[in-house]
Amino acid sequence: MKTLKIILGTFLAGAMFAFSSTGDQVPQKVKDAFAKKFPTAKKVKWDKENATEWEAEFKMNNTEYSANYLEDGTWKETEHEIDEKEMPQNVKSSLMSAYSGYKIKESEISETKNGMLYEFEIKKGEIMVEIAIDANGNIVKKEIMKENDKEDND
Repeated sequence: MKTLKIILGTFLAGAMFAFSSTGDQVPQKVKDAFAKKFPTAKKVKWDKENATEWEAEFKMNNTEYSANYLEDGTWKETEHEIDEKEMPQNVKSSLMSAYSGYKIKESEISETKNGMLYEFEIKKGEIMVEIAIDANGNIVKKEIMKENDKEDND
């Protein structure tokens, strides 16, 4: 029985470690900068985006957001999904004229220190394209993806 308790205790300790949130590892400067910028954020979940960035996923005003910060607390960007009806007409016109016949799979707003970008994943047949359009309707980024490059093939 004592061996079973030791094995069970070891298992539970390991399970608790495996399921612990990376939120405990987020630098305090990042947490403080986030709290200052988004004081009403709810259900915040932190992940390490890459070697130098942290990403918070959270809800605010019934909308799901993500925000990225550098290790020193510098805010990089905030994104949230939008409906087609929320797009400015010049952005929608630019997208539709350059990519006639494509279907919008995802659309979101990305806010950075340089301004707003509207980002889209669009699809036509097996061709998937990621597009970024600035607030003036200019296409500033285009990346063609293969269907299997996408993790979630809606």
